[in-house]
Amino acid sequence: MGFPLSGIRILDLSLIMAGPYCTLILGDLGAEVIKVEKPGEGEGARGMPPHFFEGESAYFIAMNRNKKGITLDLKSKKGR
Repeated sequence: MGFPLSGIRILDLSLIMAGPYCTLILGDLGAEVIKVEKPGEGEGARGMPPHFFEGESAYFIAMNRNKKGITLDLKSKKGR
């Protein structure tokens, strides 16, 4: 038996808490989640204290498990 959201792709443009948590649940239910972050900066949650693992926030790692990641500058013509 497959997961209920298998075959569905989600584009995650969210930041910090509610959005990443929502897409985390969608990913746990089988959706393919693609996290889009700013080039050179990434999401601000990457540096969120207090716990870190190999230089990244444990919060960021936990909220973005099961997600694919990409950087994209949506302000540039090429990025759009």
